[in-house]
Amino acid sequence: MKTIFKYIGITSPASHQGLSQRTLRPSLAPEMKTLYKYFIILILMIAGNELSAQNKALVNTSKSNYAKLSSLDMGAVQWTGGFWADRFKVCRDTMIPNLWRVYTDPKISHAYRNFEIAAGLDTGSHEGPPFHDGDFYKLFEAVASMYANTHDPKLDELMDKTIAVIAKAQRADGYIHTPTLIEERKNSGKEKAFNDRLNFETYNLGHLMTAACVHYRVTGKTTLLKVAIKATDYLYKFYKTASPELARNAICPSHYMGVVEMYRTTRDPRYLELAKNLIDIRGLMKDGTDDNQDRTPFRQQTQAMGHAVRANYLFAGAADVYAETGDTTLMHTLNLMWNDVVNRKMYITGGCGSLYDGVSPDGTSYNPNEVQKVHQAYGRDYQLPSFTAHNETCANIGKVLWNWRMLQVTGDAKYADVMELALYNSVLSGISLNGRNFLYTNPLAYSDSLPFKQRWSKDRIGYIKLSNCCPPNVVRTIAEVSDYAYSASDKGLWFNLYGSNTITAKLKDGTPVKMTQTTNYPWDGKIHIRFDEVPGNKAFSVFLRIPGWCKGASIKLEGQPVPQLDATPGTYAQINAVWRKGMTIDLDLPMPVTLMEANPLVEETRNQVAVKRGPVVYCLESADLAKGQKVFNVALSANSQLKPEMIRIDNSEIMSLAGKADLRDENNWINRLYKEVSTPKQNAVDIRLIPYYAWGNRGHVDMETWMPLDR
Repeated sequence: MKTIFKYIGITSPASHQGLSQRTLRPSLAPEMKTLYKYFIILILMIAGNELSAQNKALVNTSKSNYAKLSSLDMGAVQWTGGFWADRFKVCRDTMIPNLWRVYTDPKISHAYRNFEIAAGLDTGSHEGPPFHDGDFYKLFEAVASMYANTHDPKLDELMDKTIAVIAKAQRADGYIHTPTLIEERKNSGKEKAFNDRLNFETYNLGHLMTAACVHYRVTGKTTLLKVAIKATDYLYKFYKTASPELARNAICPSHYMGVVEMYRTTRDPRYLELAKNLIDIRGLMKDGTDDNQDRTPFRQQTQAMGHAVRANYLFAGAADVYAETGDTTLMHTLNLMWNDVVNRKMYITGGCGSLYDGVSPDGTSYNPNEVQKVHQAYGRDYQLPSFTAHNETCANIGKVLWNWRMLQVTGDAKYADVMELALYNSVLSGISLNGRNFLYTNPLAYSDSLPFKQRWSKDRIGYIKLSNCCPPNVVRTIAEVSDYAYSASDKGLWFNLYGSNTITAKLKDGTPVKMTQTTNYPWDGKIHIRFDEVPGNKAFSVFLRIPGWCKGASIKLEGQPVPQLDATPGTYAQINAVWRKGMTIDLDLPMPVTLMEANPLVEETRNQVAVKRGPVVYCLESADLAKGQKVFNVALSANSQLKPEMIRIDNSEIMSLAGKADLRDENNWINRLYKEVSTPKQNAVDIRLIPYYAWGNRGHVDMETWMPLDR
């Protein structure tokens, strides 16, 4: 097959999509043109079958030589009840329809209208930030991911109509970026591609590539993939011919992940070549910045600094390149970055990027020229303020993308632990329970008593006008959580995230498996797994993640304890058996209420505690205190008894923690900086803590996650 493609000038099965723009082998005799035309049709049919037969995973590492795990096909996992089924339902019924309405209403957002103008279907000027195209591609990916689970024909029709507009907007050479294209229509020759690094062109292209791969995998249609192939070809040629300065003129590297996924979809070796080159040239600019993660070559980085979103996207893209190449120099840096982030710069919620504005390096150099201002920054080690925590939702999602890829490469449960922590806390906090409103930043405390107004709203809003990148990002993430739930390896099936679902999938060797998982996780640690369909006499392993926070996990097979089974926290417990229909596994993950303290070098939280139960971090809201009481007067004792109680907030089932707390007389701080310590009243007030992700859903409130500890 490869020989045939090479003969007719097609570099890969998917590259036939751009055949009309390619030059056919000139040595073919004119009288063979008719025969050749039919031959091409036959080849395209075969190529289409080859493409449709490939793995349909969200991130396709099925043929990645240096990835231990691969994902299941999108749509293989269906939520049936409980936590993620509830979030998925809100995503299907509210999040996606509402955000689509917002993005297609030019009175609110000009994202879709920009494509219509660029396509010549409307008139006007570009409006919105330069990364607006990427925002829309993320929303489109959310629609495609939802279609994978629902097969709703209305979504398919919606995507078809949208793709037609995007394709019409694309320039003949493959370039697509609506601000430039619109200006070209109005004043030809004045605008140039990649002329301004702050135009986010490659960032937008990266999200186009990712959306196109997802759309192709869930529909089998190549309409958007054609657009992405032309765009990736353009990018490849651009980097081949551009000056070194211009080639490095990119910002926010989502395209690293996008280019690798295009390689995985098309197997075009040029795309992997491009991805490797993107890492090699990064950091070689004379005027590179930590804000853009390109002052220091990637392989020379020793600590996480600079813009947190761009850092996490870079790390995720480098992990993708490692999965394809096995370049150990990349993994060396990734290990350094991961250890630095998780053990010195990550909030207890999994949030990251603590500072609105920081400097880098900070206090490590006598040369003022080395100190740079950084926006949305990873701060110093242990610099984790609560009130002014930035924790942009996109940065937290970027950490999920990074840790997911590290998990696929290594099979190490520590990456799933971090991914789960962020998903249940700092990612979900970015969107309201009803699915209509969003946070750009995710602080760990808020009070109206603060004598300053922060840059971004601490009440969720329906449209973040200056930077609406987070809403479509969180919506696509919720639509895709089921794709993170399981992985497969040569040895069997891996359970990464728990929730009630059914799974219809094939293992890596093609073995079909149907399973049902029943649980009320994360509110309860009891998980029941039943095999509904397996081939007779087929032995393979099931790998159950034992979360790092869990002590005393127990596992039963067919109702009986499994002898000598290792259920160490922070590992996968392996059960190998010849599986039969109806066989069951019961996993029990105890989740007591736990008081957590931070390293004493985190000065903002010294002598304070946070409350955690299972993977969920809790907070205290003023909505749960009597009138006149302040959240910052409440203190917990080391022996506080907090009991789980299910409540409802905005039609969502929420596990709260209820109990008694101490109360301090702290109402006389007006115009005072210091005073004598007062003695708290023991067990003086009833409190109710709610999950951190659910804060701010009952009106405007004060909130805190870290609370004083009375020993």
